[in-house]
Amino acid sequence: MALVAPPPSWASRDPGASIGGGPLQVGPPPPMPPTHLTPSATPEDITALVPVGSVLTPRDPLPPSTTPGSQANSSQSGSSQTDKSPNIECVVCGDKSSGKHYGQFTCEGCKSFFKRSVRRNLTYSCRGARNCPIDQHHRNQCQFCRLKKCLKMGMRREAVQRGRVPASQPSLSGIPGQFTLTNGDTVACAGLNGHSYLSSYISLLLRAEPYPTSRYGQCMQPNNIMGIDNICELAARLLFSAVEWARNIPFFPDLQVTDQVALLRLVWSELFVLNASQCSMPLHVAPLLAAAGLHASPMAADRVVAFMDHIRIFQEQVEKLKALHVDSAEYSCLKAIVLFTTDACGLSDVGHIESLQEKSQCALEEYCRTQYPNQPTRFGKLLLRLPSLRTVSSQVIEQLFFVRLVGKTPIETLIRDMLLSGSSFSWPYMPSM
Repeated sequence: MALVAPPPSWASRDPGASIGGGPLQVGPPPPMPPTHLTPSATPEDITALVPVGSVLTPRDPLPPSTTPGSQANSSQSGSSQTDKSPNIECVVCGDKSSGKHYGQFTCEGCKSFFKRSVRRNLTYSCRGARNCPIDQHHRNQCQFCRLKKCLKMGMRREAVQRGRVPASQPSLSGIPGQFTLTNGDTVACAGLNGHSYLSSYISLLLRAEPYPTSRYGQCMQPNNIMGIDNICELAARLLFSAVEWARNIPFFPDLQVTDQVALLRLVWSELFVLNASQCSMPLHVAPLLAAAGLHASPMAADRVVAFMDHIRIFQEQVEKLKALHVDSAEYSCLKAIVLFTTDACGLSDVGHIESLQEKSQCALEEYCRTQYPNQPTRFGKLLLRLPSLRTVSSQVIEQLFFVRLVGKTPIETLIRDMLLSGSSFSWPYMPSM
């Protein structure tokens, strides 16, 4: 299968970052439609707008890891998740142990590091005297000493080489079940034969979705004008679902934490636009301007014009994606292509990240060819939408949707904190899902 080259790098991924700069040449803004602003709207209002439903419905979900069968399988695994104990520390770094992995009680970070090092036969070097301290705060500073301590504490190479995986985590070998896509089609997940429309790789991406898209916005109809608070709350859900989706992909946590943070901090705005399009987020110009005006009053005339242009760029990208009738499987592949980019600075495993992006492209190409045989140019059209996502200013997205919630706290800081804390939804501004 011919690989399609990933989107090229740009000198700047955020060409519209200056909100107060000159207006962009995108034509005059359209007349502002009549709106019904509700600045006093309560978070409960959004509940009435969101019906119970599902864009992506697993009809044959994986058995929970707490079933007797999974416990039996887990007890035979080199990465058992059933030996959890809140009183046991990781033998390598002293962090909280998540279970017995490859012969010893370790945290998720040391488990992933050891597995990655052994499976890829990686060799490291130490810049010091080969006795660097390995604890929660220094475990990422010297990979040589970290691997040395893993082996010293009794973690077994042979447990990794036999290819054991946790019973509670789906593998790449294929997942049974069916999914209902955004366009209403039912698609079967591929098994080992590879003849089904949905590959096992896409199945993993779909199952990583933290909750159905329709719960936070697909119900929005053109005649439903949301209040400012509702729009900001919906935006928060879209952002956090993107972070949670990335963490739920089985192979994303295998990356170094520094790589995870670098990737999400770079592409969060592109993932946000994809999620906004997927859930049919309402983008009425007047309420958005009013929301921004609450924090920048009075707003100069030239700033209003520039702001209008930025909003139109955002709307344009969302509408172009909607016009392609992208389904859930395609959205998952597009998000994976965006996420696994080598444009981020300071990546420690560029080759592996690039291979994940290529795998995502190949999965999307195969899916388009089999699911849409009468649209031979569909794959190319989808891929060509990705560079345009970078024209949406991340600073404008922050100003439009998040200033009311987080003030001057940068979104990149929130993303880092979410990854390090282990929970997206513990953030105090995030309403309960």
